[in-house]
Formats: sequence, structure tokens, C-alpha cells
Amino acid sequence: MEDYKKNHANDAVHTKSSRGNHEENAAENGTGARAAEDVPIGLFQPSYKKETPCIDMDEVVGKKDILFICLDTLRYDVAVQEEKAGMTPVLSQYGSWEKCQAPGNFTYPSHHAMFAGFMPCRYDAKSIADRELLFFPKQIGLGNKTPKGAYGFSGSTIMEGLAADGYDTWCVGGVAFFDKRSPIGKVFPGYFKKSYWNPSFACPVKESTKNQVDFLLKKISAANKEQRIFLYLNVDAIHYPNYFYADGVSHDNLESHAAALRYADRELGRLFESWKSQRGEALVICCSDHGTCYGEDGCQFHGINHPVVNTVPYKHFFL
Repeated sequence: MEDYKKNHANDAVHTKSSRGNHEENAAENGTGARAAEDVPIGLFQPSYKKETPCIDMDEVVGKKDILFICLDTLRYDVAVQEEKAGMTPVLSQYGSWEKCQAPGNFTYPSHHAMFAGFMPCRYDAKSIADRELLFFPKQIGLGNKTPKGAYGFSGSTIMEGLAADGYDTWCVGGVAFFDKRSPIGKVFPGYFKKSYWNPSFACPVKESTKNQVDFLLKKISAANKEQRIFLYLNVDAIHYPNYFYADGVSHDNLESHAAALRYADRELGRLFESWKSQRGEALVICCSDHGTCYGEDGCQFHGINHPVVNTVPYKHFFL
């Protein structure tokens, strides 16, 4: 909590300063506050007939826990392959994967977008209006009217908004961008009231997801059941290296990528069962932040724009 306070100690001063500069500029330009709220109507013309949102966040926020599970680096094609083969029974029981556009082509940009409310959007989206926004940042020039079914929040992240509405916010990290031993690894954990990472959660550890879940099971048992929780969990088993999840494999490939997903699926079953039995119904958002290449078109890894990097699986459901 102390780390959280330190990281956000200057927020109020900075926000006030920024607002003051904006108002001065608006006055000089003769526009006023209304111009900042106006959005070109064409920006919000969806390219397809929108249906009623499948989740009303007004029925979630303040009433249910929220779990955001990122299967870091999971490819959409592999996720669907394993689902169809019946190899991921835990995640498959909550519906099929939706084919989506990744917010970024590696962990850092993707998470900045997702933590601001911009989750992976449908693959055929042609406009920002085609996004189904569960979380809506109210102060970034998209207008002040929260879309139907969305949770409108002020502040820089969904965690900041939820904390203001009474949530305890937890982060259990995995990949190096959550390793608090480095300055860049402290950025994302600093967005949460409570953040956890240790070397046993890291990518090179074959039992990383088991270790994360074991840790969380203890935290769940000790948590105040009257306190709503927002949990972010970065599952890094699928990220490199993953070769050790497949027998007879000496380097990462599609086979070991799929085997790592099967391993993560089994461990998530323990987390979901314990969370539901001890804390009741919860909203789960489960997705990848980006895919990765294993030689397609001569490409390797991620951090580049390639269809298998930019296409990710997404689903949300209730426990």
C-alpha cells in the first residue's frame, strides 16, 4: 500500500496542472469546455448492427470480484486448435474463444492499452465504435457519455477507477515487465494497491503457473470476504521458453506452445474452483496480449506486426 501511495502521490498535482493548462488553451482559442466534450459523430458509427451488451457492468462493479487473466503470448490459432481437440477443458467450459485484434505487438504496449480499458477488440472491427467496452475511460476525448453496459471511470487506469469505488486491486506478475527488481518492471505493479512477483513466477520456471496459483490460494483464504477484489494475473507459461512442456522438444515451437496452454488450463481450474467456492460469483476476463511467430514468413518471436502476433483469443464469463 505504501508503494501505491508513493507512486500516486503526485497524481493530484499533475492532474490539476494539466487541467489548468487545458483550460488556458481553451480560453485562448475561444473554444471553452464544451469543445473538449464534442466528438465527431462519424467516429462512433459502428460498421455493423450493435446488439445489447452481453454484460451490464453496473451489475458487476461493487457487487462481484473481477479477475483479469492474461495468457501472455497465446496465439489465437493454437487456442482454437486446443479447444476443438478438447485439450483445454477448464477454459472451454466457459465458451469459445473470440478472434480479436491485439492492442499491441508485445507485452508493454498491450498492457498500457488494456489497463486503460481497451481490451482486444473483435477482429473485423473497422471503427472504435465496433469495440465492446466493458470499461470506459471518461476523460480521453471520447466524450463523457459512458456507453450502455460499460463501467465509466476517471483516472489513468481501470484499477484506479475500481479502487475509488472500493475495490482492493491485486497484481500477480509473471513476465519481466512485472519483475519489480528493475525500474521498468515496477511500472505495471505500481498501478495496483497490492502487487506480487518472485522468481518462482518467472518464465524460465516450468512450474510458474502452479506457483502463482498456490500463492493466490493462500491469499484468497486470508482475504476479507466482504471486500471486493480486482485481480490481474499474468500467466507466463506460454511465453518463451516453453519447450520444456513438450516431450522431446529442445526449442520453442507450436507443439510446446500448445502444451504450455494445456498446462496453464489445468492450473487455472484450481484457481477458478477455489475463488468461486470461497468468494462467490466473479467476472473473468481472459485473453492474450499478443501472439508470437515460430518461423512464419521468416519471422520469429513478437514485437513485430504479423497476423499471428496481432491476432489473439479473448473471452469473458462468470464463474
